Amino acid sequence: MNDSTAPRWQGLVNVEQLASALGRDDLVVLDARVSLADRSAGEAWYRDGHIPGARFADLDRDLSDHDRKGGRHPWPGADAFTARLGRWGITPSHQVVVYDAGDGALAAARAWFLLRALGHRDVAVLDGGWKAWTAQGGPVDTGMPAVAPADYTARFDRSRLLDAEGVQQHLSDGGMLIDARASERFRGEVEPLDRVAGHVPGAVNRPYAENLEDGRFKPAGVLAREFSELLDGRPANEVAVMCGSGVTACHHLLAMEHAGLPGAKLYTGSWSGWLEDPNRPVAR
Repeated sequence: MNDSTAPRWQGLVNVEQLASALGRDDLVVLDARVSLADRSAGEAWYRDGHIPGARFADLDRDLSDHDRKGGRHPWPGADAFTARLGRWGITPSHQVVVYDAGDGALAAARAWFLLRALGHRDVAVLDGGWKAWTAQGGPVDTGMPAVAPADYTARFDRSRLLDAEGVQQHLSDGGMLIDARASERFRGEVEPLDRVAGHVPGAVNRPYAENLEDGRFKPAGVLAREFSELLDGRPANEVAVMCGSGVTACHHLLAMEHAGLPGAKLYTGSWSGWLEDPNRPVAR
């Protein structure tokens, strides 16, 4: 199945590259479009039209596990998530490409890091998403793909996943914590989603939107310079990222890997998980 001569992608892929790969036996495309205002919209968009062969990945049902604790989008267990991968026909040897609506690669970045945390190497996000695909005339299908179930066995690399206690230890050890939320939310001036405004004491702020330019990721060299200035000599493996619920933070992980700075950690519960214990401190 795995053609050793076929191109492999681990971070970002563009429309032309993905279009040329459609039909490869080792390629699986995931449609992760989501609307935070209407959680049923993503699947409706998928049924109206999607990249040929794509499977639909729902942020709440497939990329989170609401039977678990850990914020508004709890990180799923490895058994549940690998079972979902198997139902999508994905094995560890597949090239996976994920896309979303093109409004910042938020759910797509979450799916990307879920796979990356399992040790899946060949997984990439479509830069510009569905918006870029349709703008450049990429083919669109409305049919449901025939999927042969597969077996996927793997465990998450727990060294890259932090809970609240792990974040407190990370900060005590001198690590950096980057919050990907908008600056006004970080400062505690507004809070549209969670019951308390503010941020984890010791965190620094870089809104995920700063990784983008005209709906696409900034060039790798630009991101490398910007993150290197923020890290100020600190290696990426001494950095953890967070957001409101562990979704947009994955945007930073993707941007850093694109910039040649892999290895940062994710605080999976993020701000909504931090607030599950009212005794945890809040900074404003």
